[in-house]
Amino acid sequence: MQTLNMYLRSEYGRKLYKLALDADFTCPNRDGSVGYGGCSFCSANGSGDFAANDTDIAQMIEHAKARVSSKFTETEGVPNYIAYFQAFTNTYAPIDKLRVIYTEAINHPDVAILSIATRPDCVSDEVVSLLKELNTIKPVWVELGLQTIRDDIADSFNRCYKTEVYDDAVKRLNLAGLKVITHVILGLPGEEENDMLNTIKHMISVGSWGIKLQVLHVLKGTKLAEEYEKNPFHILTFDEYLNLISKANDIIPDDMVVHRLTGDGPKSLLIEPLWTADKKRVLNSINQIICR
Repeated sequence: MQTLNMYLRSEYGRKLYKLALDADFTCPNRDGSVGYGGCSFCSANGSGDFAANDTDIAQMIEHAKARVSSKFTETEGVPNYIAYFQAFTNTYAPIDKLRVIYTEAINHPDVAILSIATRPDCVSDEVVSLLKELNTIKPVWVELGLQTIRDDIADSFNRCYKTEVYDDAVKRLNLAGLKVITHVILGLPGEEENDMLNTIKHMISVGSWGIKLQVLHVLKGTKLAEEYEKNPFHILTFDEYLNLISKANDIIPDDMVVHRLTGDGPKSLLIEPLWTADKKRVLNSINQIICR
């Protein structure tokens, strides 16, 4: 297993800081194109609760830089960044709009990598062509929200596309020379351990370059929170999650880049699992697993 930090230091000789950005997109399962309400676990901010928002891309990048400035140390030299368009579906807009936003972001002198979070059903050939073009300027990463390969579970949280759509998107992005990062959630209601591990095996088999793993969060104000209040479902315990990470570690190839092994939502919104609020403890325990 190769962590993101290991990869960046190998490729760039240093750590790069991620700038979480919100460019005012929405999602097709929110506006009625394929459904309404969005994924049931997704917050009102479209999983971009920590993202900087501004109508001006350059200004938004500056705001995001200010947010992460406390993490930077002078011994590292002048910082470089990953411009991460995180909130909602970041290819769900007219191609001309996407071109303007991403051309400005990727040409920012402090940005080393452009990373775009989106849905597999919003990766048209036209979008792939644009991202391939931008990839000749600086590296472009495409983050796809898969979460699970069980389509019945996906239907229950309102994903609104089938796993075969994800498979096709990964194939076309890979053919265009773009690096794909797949998001997987562990602990979705109705899933067993084998289901979660099979999802990881599947995204490896179809050619995902990177992976983001996180435990399911139940956040206030979401459809999932309403469901949990009415009919409480099992929430992974800390030990159960560590066990899953250990088994995932045995599956994930050495050359796959692991971008995340945990996640944290705003503490003011977190209902479960409460153990995720102690991020230092979680990360230390995970590091003991992957460094053994």
